Amino acid sequence: MTPTTLTPEQVLAADLADWRFLLGRLHARFTFDDYAVGLALVAAVGAHAAEVDHHPDLDLRHGALRVVTSSHDADGVTERDVALARRVSELAAELGARPEPTTVQQLEIALDTPDLSRVKPFWRAVLGLADRPGSPDEVRDEVNVLPALWFQECDPPAPGEAEGRMRFHLDITVPHDVAEQRVAAALAAGGTLVSDAAARAFWVLADAEGNKACVCTWQDR
Repeated sequence: MTPTTLTPEQVLAADLADWRFLLGRLHARFTFDDYAVGLALVAAVGAHAAEVDHHPDLDLRHGALRVVTSSHDADGVTERDVALARRVSELAAELGARPEPTTVQQLEIALDTPDLSRVKPFWRAVLGLADRPGSPDEVRDEVNVLPALWFQECDPPAPGEAEGRMRFHLDITVPHDVAEQRVAAALAAGGTLVSDAAARAFWVLADAEGNKACVCTWQDR
């Protein structure tokens, strides 16, 4: 039986202080001064994951461990992930690792195109990506190394306008309690606000040359 996928609001209500919901997954980052603490935390999380048969992604770097969990059979976060997150936080606290939930983020790349069927096969092939079931406008790295690439519909070129006008833009998904600070920092760094009509789902920003990026959250989607 497929487990029930939780809504972002339900995840927020679970009060997982060390974790943030980004793009259908729970993300946490724990820091430490001693690399041995990171190794011990990986071992402890791994042992628990084996015990409950639910396995998060672990990314150990110098000074930090990132933990990401979701339920593949539900294509989202379930109660299993909430329970796992709580236990990981307990293990981190026992070992003296520090939670830094506002530092997690996830990058996506978007390509504006009037003809998805024309360009998607090329990008899927050249980047070695795969279709995401249920999302015809998106291709993803099945081993979670490269960021996802999705295709945003736009109007075709006007008569006489170059085909090359199609442009990439970046979507950076951040914790919901970080987004407005991130937007403000980008504006203070010389950016401009193109649109906040869809906020809090996303803010459209541009650099001094008009290159766009969106700061995104799960809210209001």
